[in-house]
Amino acid sequence: MSSKKNSESHQQTITIKQKFYENVKSIFSTMLLVLFISSAVVEGSLTPTPSMEGTIKVGDRMFINKFVFGASTPTYIPFTDIELPYFRLPAISEPERNDILVFRFPGDQNQLKDDKVEFWVKRCIGTPGDVVEIRNKVIYVNGERFPIPPNIIYKNQPVKEKGSRNSQIYPEGKNWNEDNYGPLVIPGKGDVVELTPENIEQWLTLINREHGRNVVSVKSSEIYIDGVKTTTYELQEDYYFMMGDNRDDSLDSRFWGFVPRENIVGIPLIVFWSWDSDIPAFNVIDKIGSIRFDRIAKLIK
Repeated sequence: MSSKKNSESHQQTITIKQKFYENVKSIFSTMLLVLFISSAVVEGSLTPTPSMEGTIKVGDRMFINKFVFGASTPTYIPFTDIELPYFRLPAISEPERNDILVFRFPGDQNQLKDDKVEFWVKRCIGTPGDVVEIRNKVIYVNGERFPIPPNIIYKNQPVKEKGSRNSQIYPEGKNWNEDNYGPLVIPGKGDVVELTPENIEQWLTLINREHGRNVVSVKSSEIYIDGVKTTTYELQEDYYFMMGDNRDDSLDSRFWGFVPRENIVGIPLIVFWSWDSDIPAFNVIDKIGSIRFDRIAKLIK
């Protein structure tokens, strides 16, 4: 009898362990599936800055359509800056002018890469091959006036005059400012650019980023890429020019340059939650009181 009871007890222990293992495996599989769907198709994103304030408010949480520009496996471990190897499916369409886009910030104009994983939201002003110019705050693309967003905001007056140089403007060395800018040609994959000691600063960071390391050097007025002397370079990526609708409070392509196609994640679809992100979470009453019910379910356009 005792032997039979021991056997049944042992069997029950095995069954409990099996169920526990199966439950853990099921939960883990579900988490992986959710992570994949979130990374590949639709993802929630928080608006961190006021650069699109007239259109998207700080504290808005939005669903992002990532499928349209090519679903991908996770590119980094959530809640960390640890990158993962990934693959991307073919895109259904490509970014177009006037699209509001979510993209990974490529870094400041002289950075090989941003120090951390940051996703920004801006309006696409220029696509590969376009010529972007700003005249007294008015944007022109290929010589035609760019559509004015319905919620555009201007704060700074008077307008900075043409020829008044802002040293923070991209690319370095131009007598441009944020109100009078360009004309600047947006580069695209396959474009061959002439490299000279005078213009190498404009292309240096972009070329280094395409190689993933510092490969450009200048010696005795001669330009080398990965140790090979050259006077030209063929671009490997398409690039885009981004600006915020809150034009005078937007750190955008005017200051740090182009966004490579690879960095573009998707299109924000709808606000699913919104409140004042500056209020600390422990301040529960004020936090709840800051909920913007009028923005929930608001379409982004």
